[in-house]
Amino acid sequence: MPKLGVIHWKKFERFLFAVGCQFSREEGDHRIYWKRGLKRPIVIPRDSLPPFIVLNNLRTLGISRDKYLEIIRGL
Repeated sequence: MPKLGVIHWKKFERFLFAVGCQFSREEGDHRIYWKRGLKRPIVIPRDSLPPFIVLNNLRTLGISRDKYLEIIRGL
């Protein structure tokens, strides 16, 4: 399984838009995104994202690591 590294929040935001999420609001330095059918919103800080934040958000979205890497390569 490919290893995830640190990713810039703007690139992860482009990924979120690619999978159908919409920007909802910003609270402090955290940006909140929403997508119909999610049980909770996606929250990311405006900073570099460590792998555990990416994995937690992928779990919320129901997207596999391999699908995520495929989409990120295409951005």
